Amino acid sequence: MRESLWTRNFILLTCANLFLFLAIEMLLPTLPIFAAEQGSAESEIGLVLGFFTFAAVIARPFVAFGMKRFGKKGLLLIGVAICLLGMAGYFAASTVGMLLALRVVHGAGFGIATTLFGTVVSDAIPASRRGEGMGYFATGNAISFSLGPFLGIWLMEQFGYNGLFGAGIVILLLALLCTLPVRQRKEGPVRAAAAESHTDDGPVMRDAGQINQKTTVPPALFHQVIEKKALLPSALGMMVGLAFGGLLSFIALFGIEKGLANIGYFFLVVAISEVLVRFASGPLFDRKGRVWVLFPSALLCIIGCVLLYATETTAMLLAAGAFYGAGFGALFPALQAWVINRVEPDRRGAATATYYNAFDIGIGFGAIILGFVAAAAGYAMMFLLSSLFFVAYLVIYLQYEWRWRKGR
Repeated sequence: MRESLWTRNFILLTCANLFLFLAIEMLLPTLPIFAAEQGSAESEIGLVLGFFTFAAVIARPFVAFGMKRFGKKGLLLIGVAICLLGMAGYFAASTVGMLLALRVVHGAGFGIATTLFGTVVSDAIPASRRGEGMGYFATGNAISFSLGPFLGIWLMEQFGYNGLFGAGIVILLLALLCTLPVRQRKEGPVRAAAAESHTDDGPVMRDAGQINQKTTVPPALFHQVIEKKALLPSALGMMVGLAFGGLLSFIALFGIEKGLANIGYFFLVVAISEVLVRFASGPLFDRKGRVWVLFPSALLCIIGCVLLYATETTAMLLAAGAFYGAGFGALFPALQAWVINRVEPDRRGAATATYYNAFDIGIGFGAIILGFVAAAAGYAMMFLLSSLFFVAYLVIYLQYEWRWRKGR
């Protein structure tokens, strides 16, 4: 008999995670406009996303220490509450300095909450259905990315920034209310004789000596959050993040400059393309190998950047979104799968953290660097030049493939 997946805890955590991301995604196209109306230059607008991302990255390594003091659920509630505090603070953000300070607070809460949601929901999923459960759980991220930017722009246009931030507070309150009833799983004592762990090949029995060695000698912080074998695909992910940071920060302002219709449709097309391409890219990665996905997907992203540079109409904007979404939708999970394939099962957590942190750092620096480019050369030229990050990605990746195949 299959173990139940759709338990009370799983449903509550999935909904709470969706609400958390929805509140964040609503701000992606709208907060840069808010910052511009507050008098921010393009370089300062890049900092709005950069500060948020860096705060999230810096906060994540300290989650393990916070869990020891507050517990998983307690720290998760703290993370969501910090996000709520940051959202409420935007009402009073009358200067660029105040806005950047609030982005640090909001980013730290987001880094804590997202890490804990993934940890706590894994406890709620039966081991035999973990892949299926995590897939359903992550669907909330895709839904929020599809609806969040569209909803954010609609709220801003219909009700102004007070309506936008007020809706964000309500959504985060829903995330908090969904998290409160979650029952924290009690960790039982480790058996002295043996304990069971799981790998892809099935359960592996470890004796007490191995267990004690692992639990009484905690690894260094660097070892917990950095996996050396994941560095190459993570570096490629950082290149993708550098370009993506500019897109997230300035696409809404670019739409206003060009006099285009609701820029939220761009994000909707990107999200739909991401979902559709994965029906083909995932099986292609498994059957034919990584190069069949990692190479052409970067080319699709380059085409998307070039189309953004040439965009004058809404139709061209949506075409750019379709190419960019298809490229990014295939590229991001393929790199993550490559990361997982390169490491041992017990290092997958650290490898995944390495990959996500590299991508987030890329987004943060990309928003800042491309902000200066936009200030000097304009948004269209900035999108064109951002394609150079994908060119660098291709140079690094193809060089690796050539050396790898030559050495076989």
